[in-house]
Amino acid sequence: MSVTPTPDAEAAYAHLKALLLPLASPEVHLVGIYSGGVWVAQRLHQDLSWPSPLGLISSTLHRDDFSQRGLGHANQTQLPFSVDKAHLILIDDVLFTGRTVRAVLNELYDFGRPSRVQLAVLADRGGRELPVCADFAGLRLDLPVSHKLNLSRDAGRFEFTLEG
Repeated sequence: MSVTPTPDAEAAYAHLKALLLPLASPEVHLVGIYSGGVWVAQRLHQDLSWPSPLGLISSTLHRDDFSQRGLGHANQTQLPFSVDKAHLILIDDVLFTGRTVRAVLNELYDFGRPSRVQLAVLADRGGRELPVCADFAGLRLDLPVSHKLNLSRDAGRFEFTLEG
C-alpha cells in the first residue's frame, strides 16, 4: 500500500507567487474565490504589493448543488472595480472537479464581461469533471478521487492536510 505524502503548501505558495509577480499591474485584478482562494488572494495581494484593488467572489448562488447546500454561510461577492473589459485572475486554493470555477464564472458574468479571465490555484489535484484548466498552479499532482486535499492557515502560513 503506497502512502501519498502531504504536499508543502508554503512551497506551492512561493511558486505561485513567483508565477504571478510579472503580472502585477493596475490593469490586472486578483479575485479570490471563497473561502480558501480568498486566503491565498489576500496574501498574494499583500506580498506582491498588487497595485489594483482585491476582489472577492462567491460561488454559492450558482452552484449546481445549491438545492442540497442552500445558502449556508454564504459570502458576498465584492468587486471594487469594473468587470467590463477587465483582465481578471481568479485565485483558488485547490482545483479538483472544476464545478466551483464554473459557478464562479456564472457569478462573475452577472457583473459584466471581462476581456480576459485566467485561473491561478495553489494546488491542481487532477480529477476534472469539466473542461477547466489552471493557467497558473503552485503545484500539480494526481490524487485518487477518494482523497481530499484541504488548505488551512495558521498565523498567516498555509498548510495542506490530506485525507483518504
